[in-house]
Amino acid sequence: MSTATEPAGLSETQRQIVELARDFARKRVEPHAAEWDRAAQLPREILAELGTLGFLGMMTPEADDGLGLDTITYLLALEELAAADASLALSVGVQHTMQSSLLAHGTPAQRERWLRPLARGELIGGIALAETDAGSDAAAIRAQGARQGDDWVLRGTKAWVTNGATADIVIVLARTTAQGLSTFIVPTGTPGYRPGARADTMGMRASNTVSVTLDDLRLSADLLLGEEGSGLAYAMAALDAGRLGTAIVAVGIARRALEHAVAYCADRKQFGRALREFEAVQFKLADMATRVAAARALAHAAAARRDRGDDITAQAAMAKLFASETAMWVTTQAVQLFGGYGYMRDFPVEKLFRDAKGTEIIDGTSEMLRLVIAQGLGA
Repeated sequence: MSTATEPAGLSETQRQIVELARDFARKRVEPHAAEWDRAAQLPREILAELGTLGFLGMMTPEADDGLGLDTITYLLALEELAAADASLALSVGVQHTMQSSLLAHGTPAQRERWLRPLARGELIGGIALAETDAGSDAAAIRAQGARQGDDWVLRGTKAWVTNGATADIVIVLARTTAQGLSTFIVPTGTPGYRPGARADTMGMRASNTVSVTLDDLRLSADLLLGEEGSGLAYAMAALDAGRLGTAIVAVGIARRALEHAVAYCADRKQFGRALREFEAVQFKLADMATRVAAARALAHAAAARRDRGDDITAQAAMAKLFASETAMWVTTQAVQLFGGYGYMRDFPVEKLFRDAKGTEIIDGTSEMLRLVIAQGLGA
């Protein structure tokens, strides 16, 4: 990592976590990322290795088999993984978002049965909130949860479920009253859980994103998460955490594109001079580095608020909005600096460009985030 993009002021623990994450990312992830992208598949064993290292339960307390780290340290590690492969980082982010929901609303029995194995990486999670007609508009959710005796029965279809066909458990948001939504823990081996074909996405192609049909799926009462009718509030809180994760995934993508561009401009010669010797190129690289640093700072500032227990809805939206648009801009500049090579799949900036676009959509589009921020201003 170049000095210009190195996070400053790290504690000894943070430095060790970053070094471990970077070493794993550079040796075990980045050499295979293009292959996983082409195959549109993320090997389960790579997640298991991350679980063994503790990277799937970074913010979960040690009493629940996690590492008990603060949010900023988690983001530092996730950035390293994202710089190597955004698909992997996305799955790691979903894993942590699930755990934050279980920590906040789960019973002791649910934490024992589901949270601890998630933190250890023995179970892989997914989140099923959106539907084809209910992405930004949660009030339009149509999936139903109805009581039958002591059980719940879920019916409906969820869209764009990350890890939907590979997860062991999925958190599902369903309507249980005319006005209320509830959250359920759904083991994917339950009869009636039917994942569809993998979505053929532009970027983050190794991420398993599918639609899921809930076909009279029967759950015992102990798989309701938290209070009945409180699911929308839980989902919004989970989105705050998820947006921080997506923001730092975008930072990782942008940072790696910058690093590739700096190296390429040092080696590539035109008119007898290295590209980096041209002032226009220097200015472009300077702007890229500045935006990466600013995006990281926004995400870390929101993370610090989260660790203090403050509301972060507007700050998480700002971080995700700015970081995702930064990733798109920086990767566009990197492709341009690479010229014809940047447009070819043999060179890494092409994949980074495709992955960056996903960060502008996942966990809320840029347009919706601007509304969230404006509402926070009272506008």
